[in-house]
Amino acid sequence: MKPKKFNIRVYGLVIEKNQILLTDEFRFGMRMAKFPGGGLKLGEGAIDCLKREMMEEMSVDITNIQHFYTTDFYQEARFVEPLQQVLNIYYTCDLVQRPACDFTDKPFDFAEKEGAQVFRWVRLQKLKEDDLTLPIDKVVLKKLQQHFS
Repeated sequence: MKPKKFNIRVYGLVIEKNQILLTDEFRFGMRMAKFPGGGLKLGEGAIDCLKREMMEEMSVDITNIQHFYTTDFYQEARFVEPLQQVLNIYYTCDLVQRPACDFTDKPFDFAEKEGAQVFRWVRLQKLKEDDLTLPIDKVVLKKLQQHFS
């Protein structure tokens, strides 16, 4: 079966003091560990999408935005119907100020209700592919670890 449309996602790679920012979320009835970001809206540019998502999720502005990776292989979107092809765009960026959102040191430190979300910093070189939920994030992690080693 061929996909019916594209699902374009934009993510921020925030690295400070050899740690990377992750978001733990409870969506579609499951736990997800991923990079912060989300879906591109029609009529929106990729960087504008990233800025909007970071403001929505963490109430924070970002700066020093640099393209890092765009999906270069076919990947089906896992959580939508009808079948869609997902295309992810990743940017490295810095936070302008400390976010006013919930942070934790423990993975999935929330009550499992739809929409729950917390953020955590993880040492980039200690992060493993299996710690991330989304397949493209796993590819990006390898590239990040090679780039920052």
